[in-house]
Amino acid sequence: MSWDDRRAHTALMGMWHAAIAAADPLTCLAPHLPERPRGRTIVVGAGKAAAKMALAVERAWDGPLEGLVVAPHGAGLPLSRIGLRFGSHPTPDAAGAAAAADMLALMHGLTPDDLVLALISGGGSSLSTLPSAGLTLDDMIAVNRELLRSGAPIGAMNCVRKHLSAFSGGRLAAAAHPARVVTLAISDVPGDDPGTIASGPTVADATTFAQARALVAQYGMALPEAASAHLAAAADETPKDVASDFRLIATPMLALVAMAQAARGAGLTPLIMGDALEGEARQLGTALAGIALSAATHGHPLPGPCVLLSGGETTVTMAPGEVGSGGRGTECLLGLALALRGHPGIWALCADTDGIDGRSDAAGAWIAPGTLAGLDGQAALVAHRSHDIFAAAGTLLVTGPTLTNVNDVRAIIVAPVARRPMAA
Repeated sequence: MSWDDRRAHTALMGMWHAAIAAADPLTCLAPHLPERPRGRTIVVGAGKAAAKMALAVERAWDGPLEGLVVAPHGAGLPLSRIGLRFGSHPTPDAAGAAAAADMLALMHGLTPDDLVLALISGGGSSLSTLPSAGLTLDDMIAVNRELLRSGAPIGAMNCVRKHLSAFSGGRLAAAAHPARVVTLAISDVPGDDPGTIASGPTVADATTFAQARALVAQYGMALPEAASAHLAAAADETPKDVASDFRLIATPMLALVAMAQAARGAGLTPLIMGDALEGEARQLGTALAGIALSAATHGHPLPGPCVLLSGGETTVTMAPGEVGSGGRGTECLLGLALALRGHPGIWALCADTDGIDGRSDAAGAWIAPGTLAGLDGQAALVAHRSHDIFAAAGTLLVTGPTLTNVNDVRAIIVAPVARRPMAA
């Protein structure tokens, strides 16, 4: 059977749904739960998957539970034993700060017989933004805006965040001492670094104030005066020796493996190119297009029908005052589509597994060979208006919050193109 837009779209959606299912806390969390403690069990958590992770704990835990988690507005589920608050992402708000303060308050008076079960997922940095002493929430909002504008990779952004926070960078675990801390985490970061996922509130922090200052300089970040002064003073280094039992329950690679399995079922040979592809979004799109065109023209790195799969967190660098539309997923896809120039045998999807690409209402988008026909994709790319162009094309992927998050996923289908017979 030959490949066309309908068949390719069905295959792309099948791979997308497989990725989300692989990271669903309701199916992947329970096997990682620890044994019941002799004392209390207190659940805390922050992130885009916080509500669903808490629900999974409530369903599987056979003892008393108490605690509090914070999730993005609109990403809630009914919980009966664990409190649920809502905060803002990607811009912090007062509700998230209050939730972080209340979670720290739950750590008071714990004993070695108690268990703190921390549920951590991507987005937790913004949702639990609690300023260090001497800083205000407005300072942290300004810092966050500058971090997002800078084009810095997630590890660099979180290094700066940790040194301005009263919650992240191991401070939650330090507050829980001497209770046992077990962290169940869903990774959304390249390399699955525990210290980078949601800025590592329960793990010892390997970064320093000096590194944070160097990153601010490297990426030309214009921080508020109070934040710069706090980094310069370096008076309260992040904890370096907290103990935490850290357990990953879902990762970007597990999602890509699930996508590969779905691809085989659709008649495609999958190639997982990596789960940690980073860099400027539009430039990665151009690079991926080159690989797809090589597969289409030369059969390398593999012949069609095949699908090239990748994950990771790209960046979008914007000038001060620029707003744009969409996020890194659709900007990567637009760069890809422009470089493909409407090749007749290539289709692709780029999307964020949390269901929200940047500041948009879409998880991402997909393209067919004719998607950009009649549209000025180059002007949209220059203006960072990728969401607008795919909205006009009618190829946005709108899912709403998925209540999980294993970073961006990308799938590029390359199918043989039927050659026209030569004229006699």
